[in-house]
Amino acid sequence: MESEKQIMFQNRLQKVWKHISKTAKRQELACFRFYDHDLPEFPFAIDWYNGIIHAAEYKRRHGMEDDEHTVWLETCKDSLALILNIDKKDIFMKVLQRKAGRQGQYEKFDEQKIEKIVPEGGLNFIINLTDYLNTGLFLDHRITRDMVRKDAKGCNVLNLFCYTGSFSVYAADGGANTVTSVDLSKTYLNWAKRNMQYNKLYKDTKHDFIHGDVLEWLDYMPPNAFDLIVCDPPTFSNSKRMESDFDIQRDHVPLIKKLLKGCTETGKIYFSNNYRNFVLDREDIPALTVKDITDATTPFDFKGKLHRKCYFIEK
Repeated sequence: MESEKQIMFQNRLQKVWKHISKTAKRQELACFRFYDHDLPEFPFAIDWYNGIIHAAEYKRRHGMEDDEHTVWLETCKDSLALILNIDKKDIFMKVLQRKAGRQGQYEKFDEQKIEKIVPEGGLNFIINLTDYLNTGLFLDHRITRDMVRKDAKGCNVLNLFCYTGSFSVYAADGGANTVTSVDLSKTYLNWAKRNMQYNKLYKDTKHDFIHGDVLEWLDYMPPNAFDLIVCDPPTFSNSKRMESDFDIQRDHVPLIKKLLKGCTETGKIYFSNNYRNFVLDREDIPALTVKDITDATTPFDFKGKLHRKCYFIEK
């Protein structure tokens, strides 16, 4: 019975790989998602990173003992290697567990450290395949990143909750006057700086990496200082390093109002979040334009599978 299920998994992999990899090749993409929980018995999000597979298993009640689950994962890895014709050493598998708050993003997954450089949009990014739950490059935002690059020329750009700085790198590549990146994690800020340096874009007079609680930092942000702001906050956060908890649905209006104060008169904001049931309170946002660009920023390989929201706001 188990072998029949693996054959079913292999058939599905073959089908989606043939379709999605063809489109990716046409779009000259080296990194993309080609499987996302397509079969309930195989709850993986599987990404292709330029010849390397990152497969994250969604946490579930599978009814298997630990040893049995380990064997099952190895069998799934065998199926991936067979269908994609790659070496098993280039397949990295993890189990995703939902953590309360943003703090979970910072927890180490493994003590190993295997890093690779992967291309996207004419740039290169450092991904980590072992240490953390995520690789450091969220593929679902590649269209949004390109929008930011096109808008960044001559702008003072602010990237909040900057993670590993991919938006910052795109902004710098687009000719931003300055780029300020803010995050609570020193690890990710250092990663962001390394991404900037690897692309030979870093200049200490133009690029600032600030370690701190974003929500607290916004209270002291200079007014009318930024032409372009990127803000991708957590759904919820109760980090010990923050003074109070944060809930995206409850707190998004005061957050956006603070962003607007930091904008120049013609300032623009890209605002996104991953809360599945998020509803934007448009009437309470004092901005000239608030446009839902979720569909426009959803890549082909995430269609129907993505639950984040994305908005373009003009002051």
